[in-house]
Amino acid sequence: MDAATPKSLPGHEFFDLARARLSQQVDPALTNPDLVPPHGDHESDPVFLAIADVRPIRPAAVLIPVVDHPEPTVLLTLRNEKLSSHAGQVAFPGGKIDPEDVSPVAAALREANEEIGLDARFIEPLGYSDTHLTTTGYRIAPTVARVMPGFTITPNPAEVQDVFEVPLAFLMGPENHQRHSREWRGMMRTYYAMPFGDHYIWGATAGMLRRLYERLYGG
Repeated sequence: MDAATPKSLPGHEFFDLARARLSQQVDPALTNPDLVPPHGDHESDPVFLAIADVRPIRPAAVLIPVVDHPEPTVLLTLRNEKLSSHAGQVAFPGGKIDPEDVSPVAAALREANEEIGLDARFIEPLGYSDTHLTTTGYRIAPTVARVMPGFTITPNPAEVQDVFEVPLAFLMGPENHQRHSREWRGMMRTYYAMPFGDHYIWGATAGMLRRLYERLYGG
C-alpha cells in the first residue's frame, strides 16, 4: 500500500485521503448507455453483464456516510423486510436519481433525509467513488461524505427497519472482505460479504465498500 493502513489511519487523514483520491466529476457511464461501468456485479461474474445490458439504465445514488468520531464509523441501514426489492438487506441511504435532482450528490442527500432523517447541515460530501453496476440495471454513484456528530436519526419505517454504525477500520480492512457464493436463477453467483455481528453486509453494499478500499488504499 502507498498510504497508511486503514487500522492506523486517524479520521482526519481518512477524510483528507478521500478528498484527494475521489472524483469531483460525475462519471459519464452513470447515464450513457454506450459506456459500461468497469465495476459492479459483473466483475466477478461476467455473465451478469449480459443480464444488466438488456435492462433499462437506472441511474441511482447512495451516500456512504462516514461519521467523524475519534474512531470513524459508517452509517448503514437495514431495509424494511416488507419492501418489494432487497427486503431486509443492509444498504446505504440512497435511491434512484429523480429529474429534479441537480446531481447525484443532491439525490444522495435527499434520499438520506427521506429515509433516515439525516440533515444535510451535518454532511460534507467528499467526492464520488466509482460507479457500481448491478444486475438489475442500476448504475449507482456512491457519494462518500463526512458526517459531523450531533445529528439525529429518524428512520422512515416504510423503508428502513434499523440504522446502525460499523467501524470504518473494519470495513476498510481487507481481512474482513470475504468471498461468498450462492445460487441465483440457476447460476452460482460470487460476491463480497462483510459479516459484522448480527448484520450480513453483502452484494452491492459490500462491493462498493471494497471498491472504496481499492480506490483509497491501492489494494
